[in-house]
Amino acid sequence: MGQGKSIRLDRFLAEMKQGTRSQVKEMIRKGRVLVDGTVCRESDRKIFPDETRVTLDGQPVGWADTEYYMLNKPQGVVSATEDGRYQTVLDLIDEAKRKDLFPVGRLDIDTEGLLLITNDGALAHELLAPKKHVDKVYFARVKGTLKEGIEARFQAGLTLTDGTPVRPAELVIEKKWNDAGEDLCEARLTIHEGKFHQVKRMFEAEGGEVIYLKRLSMGPLALDEALATGEYRALTEDEIRALKERTLTSQNCVSNDENLSDTPNNTPPEINWNTVDAVLFDLDGTLVDSMWMWKAIDVEFLKRYGYDCPEDLQKVIEGMSFSETAIYFKERFQLPMTL
Repeated sequence: MGQGKSIRLDRFLAEMKQGTRSQVKEMIRKGRVLVDGTVCRESDRKIFPDETRVTLDGQPVGWADTEYYMLNKPQGVVSATEDGRYQTVLDLIDEAKRKDLFPVGRLDIDTEGLLLITNDGALAHELLAPKKHVDKVYFARVKGTLKEGIEARFQAGLTLTDGTPVRPAELVIEKKWNDAGEDLCEARLTIHEGKFHQVKRMFEAEGGEVIYLKRLSMGPLALDEALATGEYRALTEDEIRALKERTLTSQNCVSNDENLSDTPNNTPPEINWNTVDAVLFDLDGTLVDSMWMWKAIDVEFLKRYGYDCPEDLQKVIEGMSFSETAIYFKERFQLPMTL
């Protein structure tokens, strides 16, 4: 059997949640780590994770290259890797081996249901990319008098109250009733994108208010009914295979909205440069390494309002959308501006 990719011993231990890189270096230096039964004091020792036996204080340290968990997210927990105020969904995954797990997409703090937790970035991208049109099914309890013909308007594609258009969605009103003069209904909604607070905003545009929301499925992955709220389990091999097959299929599908050019063969139109006042170049990291810039921007921005940039800021906002980050900045720093 051929050996796979090698990795530094200290990185191996850090990625397997045995401590920070500096902590595991100290463990190695003190002789607490054995490699194939022999004490190793070299942090940069290269090992082959799938074949090398590593123990720390006599306990074996197993290797997992990728992990996949299904979580039935409860209310009151945020879909983030770290947060200074609330418990995160990662705090609930106490059996995880890796430290680089993250939630695939986000559920609002008061939304329950299916959430995929993994460190497979390629799979996450395929599931979340707007052009992939991955189905997401929700159960919603809504109060308020909904407008007549709401199902047809959802199917045609709504425009939200702020003018944002959304893709066509499938709505099924499963139950209606009146309680103390308040119109209520239960509905199942399938959407094919994931805009900020989308489900709530769609019902709001039709005169309703979502008072309970639960995600039931995402693509081929359906919430395990045996999981109580707050419980999780590892995905089965069949579930992982189905997710990957779904993303491979979507790569071969081209939707109508991807054909953005009105000219034959997608040839870019001629540009009259005499009418152009400015040109914006998007340096997205594949052309230049611009990642240093983001922290610098936060420092400069907060300095204008008399704040020093908190050391935990980058970790707290990691994984947030632009809209969620704006809300967080406004609330934490009491900024005198609109979102």
